Amino acid sequence: MFVSFDGIDGGGKSTQIRLLAEWMRDEGHVVDVYRDPGSTQLGESIREILLHREDVPLSSTSEMLLYMAARAQLVHEQIRPSLDRGAIVISDRFLLANVVYQGWGGGLDVDSLWRVGQVATQGLRPDITFVLDLSVELSMARVGGEQDRLEKRGSDYFNRVRQGFLEELPKASPKGIVLDASQDVESIQNQIRQYIREAIL
Repeated sequence: MFVSFDGIDGGGKSTQIRLLAEWMRDEGHVVDVYRDPGSTQLGESIREILLHREDVPLSSTSEMLLYMAARAQLVHEQIRPSLDRGAIVISDRFLLANVVYQGWGGGLDVDSLWRVGQVATQGLRPDITFVLDLSVELSMARVGGEQDRLEKRGSDYFNRVRQGFLEELPKASPKGIVLDASQDVESIQNQIRQYIREAIL
């Protein structure tokens, strides 16, 4: 089973992924956790450019293709082998994020992004995608502090991104689930576990 988590920053993806992985391992499952972009040598190098190298100019199309390249390597090197071994894969973001951030947020053609994504992922889709949804105002309040390249784009950009997640989710996975990320951590995790139980049984 392949599970991805997405949504605008501040929704608590990292915490929920960690808790879910710990619980599933306690239940006897083999669980591999990855982040997109990242989790490969190529992916981590691209991540550094995308998020932290503001001295490197990037057009919207170049940015999109770098995300796609990182994901292609992640699928080839990590996700496919994990699934072939029978592991449960949990990914912090996947193709949906690329479509939403560079399409709805950045103005690139959304249908084209899905098509390029099909090539990059070899047609692989998560079985379940959780979108941890919260207002842009709460997101910005939670993130605070030092911001990366994307986080500096302002509230109008992130309102478009948030809407994109809700609109595009049905195309991302056979099962897409929106969770209210303003709830407490335990409540969100309990809902996630219930959906996972239903999927496994």
